[in-house]
Amino acid sequence: MTKKSLVYIGSTAIVLSGVTAYWFQNTTSPETYRNAAQTIKQTYEQQLFTLSSYKQGHFGLRMFRQTQDPKYLVVIQEDIGIMSIRLNQLSEDLSSKQTMQQYAEQRLTQYRHGKDERSKRRLAATEDKPEYFYLGLDLLRYMARVDDYGLRHRNDKAFRKHLKQYPFDELFTNKTMIKAWAAQLANQAYWLKQLDLGDHVQKFTQALRETYPDHEDYRLSLQQYENKLYGMTHIIIADSGYYQHQVNEADHAWIYDYFRQNIEDIITYTKQDIIAEVGISFLLAGLEDDPVVYKAREAIRNSIEESAGRIPSVSGNLDISYGEHRNVLAIMLLNWQSPNIGPNTTTTPSLFETLPFGLALKQ
Repeated sequence: MTKKSLVYIGSTAIVLSGVTAYWFQNTTSPETYRNAAQTIKQTYEQQLFTLSSYKQGHFGLRMFRQTQDPKYLVVIQEDIGIMSIRLNQLSEDLSSKQTMQQYAEQRLTQYRHGKDERSKRRLAATEDKPEYFYLGLDLLRYMARVDDYGLRHRNDKAFRKHLKQYPFDELFTNKTMIKAWAAQLANQAYWLKQLDLGDHVQKFTQALRETYPDHEDYRLSLQQYENKLYGMTHIIIADSGYYQHQVNEADHAWIYDYFRQNIEDIITYTKQDIIAEVGISFLLAGLEDDPVVYKAREAIRNSIEESAGRIPSVSGNLDISYGEHRNVLAIMLLNWQSPNIGPNTTTTPSLFETLPFGLALKQ
């Protein structure tokens, strides 16, 4: 892939390619972006309760961290209840290896039926690691979520014991796993660090770079190129505590350099979810004036189907539930607010006055 160096100056940028310089200027008003975001936001808020509880929580948590609007606390409270139910069930399953095997088998069956490259890679990577579905993809995720809220599960000690015994360290350097689960492994590295269960962030970051060296991008299938990009964006998103605080650009300089050099290819070849995450990665570092943000915003704004009030998939699918992920990202990208911590027991104590069974305040 052809790489171009980008030099940013004020509201204008110069793209240097060989000996030719091109002027770049943002000509779209902030109001235009805000209006586009509002179109999508209104569509999803009107149909929010037709979504699954999980997707309601996904949407509401991100919107609350952006806006601090208390109207989103209703679905966040529901999310807390869902987390308690799932952790309670996992707690019961913990003592039965047979139950854990059945739990994993249900997930593996989905990938056996899949004909796409992602399904085949995930099956090959995890067929001999059934505990990964239970411990990595679910238990660790739910524990990190309730920890974010300032809570813990009553079986927290047993959960932690199992997570400490699981060889996450090996997974973070396993190239087959990275090629199947790059974004998920990025999340898990940061969740383990958050829970004081080990710091594998640098090890995973280095392994991701070795798995996908930039000079071999041309060899990648589209699925693998998107997997690489998802791993990179999720390092930054996870480092921000999922939109709770800014990140330091210098901590991830290689990622920002790559995005600047390859933004044209990213916009041309990848789906809107990734384009939006790349733009948001710059916003999380306080780089709203970077040309990458403008280019990502333009691509996302032009993807909106006005008659539907939302962004369809690359195949044209307008399913409201299926599209929640890319559309909430689009809202954030187009009308970015500063990251905000919470909600948690300190910032929003009234939300936690009554807790669902199984959860308690962190000591």
